[in-house]
Amino acid sequence: MSFTISGLDPEEFQPLFGLSNEELQQRGVIRKSATTKPGFPCRITLEDAEPGETVLLLNHESHKTDSPFRSSYAIYVRESTLATQTFTNELPPVLKGRPIALRIFDKGGNLIDADLDMSGELAAKIEHAFDNPDTAYIHAHNAMHGCFAAEIRRAS
Repeated sequence: MSFTISGLDPEEFQPLFGLSNEELQQRGVIRKSATTKPGFPCRITLEDAEPGETVLLLNHESHKTDSPFRSSYAIYVRESTLATQTFTNELPPVLKGRPIALRIFDKGGNLIDADLDMSGELAAKIEHAFDNPDTAYIHAHNAMHGCFAAEIRRAS
């Protein structure tokens, strides 16, 4: 089963880029400088920021649904990002080498299954989830911190 993993649209975050630290703070956003790699995974590029690179830490509603499974949590985005990265039938850097939880949803935004990868079998687990015809999309989350990592869809 073919799948596509896409980063978030930078347009959503564009109004924050370049604001002062005080203006960001008024919006509940923190500007940080990446200190390690990995450690500051950008949800737009699906790559970890380089040490010294600026990222914004903010709350993001990753699952905008009218079901009980609506979700938001803290994420990082690179302040210098201009374009979304998309990966087809391959895992982006932020999903490699980390324990990843998969939340599997139907077209109504309801959780129908879940899985956990801690052994490097993530692509196979994604393909298996799409074997279920009721699976509409999957959200990958960092298993330890719980933050949204990326949305996964069937490739067209």
